[in-house]
Amino acid sequence: MSWHANREFFVSWEELHRATKELARRQLPAEQWRGIIAVSRGGLVPAAILARELNVRIVDSVCVSSYDHQAQRADVSLIKDVSATTDGEGFLVVDDLVDTGNTLKFLRQRLPRAKFVTVYAKPAGMELVDDYVADLEQETWIHFPWDMHLHYVDPLAGAE
Repeated sequence: MSWHANREFFVSWEELHRATKELARRQLPAEQWRGIIAVSRGGLVPAAILARELNVRIVDSVCVSSYDHQAQRADVSLIKDVSATTDGEGFLVVDDLVDTGNTLKFLRQRLPRAKFVTVYAKPAGMELVDDYVADLEQETWIHFPWDMHLHYVDPLAGAE
């Protein structure tokens, strides 16, 4: 019997912060960046950490939809466009994860001069991201801390 039918990776707030801070360090010197564009929703928290670490004040967002809960769709819908730049020049586009790359393919057409960074990357989308901190196997489902709730779990041997 296999450990899990589907691999899962659980990310704590501390791990996300450490990995995102490492991503920020790789984007130095900070003066090269005019601003940051968060890919909503997953890129919002990493974008805030990058903005703080790089001392960047212009933070915009682009809102796209490519998932229905845990299933990724083939199409990407633009819900809210970027207003801080027309082509992405001098901007970091930040997302939590590149999976198949559909979202980044779509955004690279919209913002061809931006630098695209993610905290995590899977093989199918790695070629579309300019920098990332950690890679995962394609079949792994990642659970981010904003999607989880901490609660007590009984010991395996039971409680006394």
